[in-house]
Amino acid sequence: MTERTVTRTFGAQSLVAPLREALVKRPGPAFGRAFDDPAHGFLHAVDLSRAQAEHDALTVTLRELGVTIHELGVETADPDLCYTFDASLVTDRGAILLRSGKANRRGEEAAHEAWYRARGIPVIGRIEAPGTVDGGDTFWLDRETFCIGRTLRTNGSGAAQLAELVGGDVRLFDVPYGEGPQKLIHLLSLISAVADDLAVVYLPLMPVGLWELLTERGIGMVEVPDEEFESLGPNVLAVRPHVVVMAAGNPVTAGRLRDCGVEVHEVALDEVGVNGSGGPTCLTRPILRG
Repeated sequence: MTERTVTRTFGAQSLVAPLREALVKRPGPAFGRAFDDPAHGFLHAVDLSRAQAEHDALTVTLRELGVTIHELGVETADPDLCYTFDASLVTDRGAILLRSGKANRRGEEAAHEAWYRARGIPVIGRIEAPGTVDGGDTFWLDRETFCIGRTLRTNGSGAAQLAELVGGDVRLFDVPYGEGPQKLIHLLSLISAVADDLAVVYLPLMPVGLWELLTERGIGMVEVPDEEFESLGPNVLAVRPHVVVMAAGNPVTAGRLRDCGVEVHEVALDEVGVNGSGGPTCLTRPILRG
């Protein structure tokens, strides 16, 4: 009897296992109008053509590194839809639909749900009101350890719901208030995994409990200097262990990564990234890793 080989089509319980497939959303007209409403939090009026060119360059880089890129293919009135990491989570059992703590982002999860169902990816749960969770407040430290940040976008109810849906070893960390909603801090604003034993971190705002966990696990830390925090220095996307994509304009962090033997690919993301406070991790929703 011949053993049948089953090929996985989804599952991303890691931030460093080889990234096979990712979901993106190219900036459209809504992104171009983002600065018109101060509640969106953009820093200046958007140059849409430049934002699109930067996004295109990011996807080209990812494809050249072997990643299959899927386009969400919808346009709504929400300028943040292009930050696809935030609206859902893909586990090895299926997708979990999240519910953003930012009002204009409510409904992004419906677009993700439609995309998943069209491709036969099961939806195994969702965050219900009054709970809120942004994907940027979640990450897998390893395949079995899931971390959630309680922030201005992810509240206690949402964190509790997500912990129950994910199951297993879930750790909750309180993230500092910082400068409030206008300069929101996600958990992933402070840390990006580069390999199983290495992470990029911004220590001044790091929850002490998370720092303790990294230390206990023997995970080395590449520190981001103060001057590279707001230019997305900590927001690093691992394509596979020790191979990353990051926003250009962070030479100290990039240099420290290279000193650790990391292959660094820098992409200009000023308009699509810094302006809307979302780096390469935010702009991609991993669908399949490993």
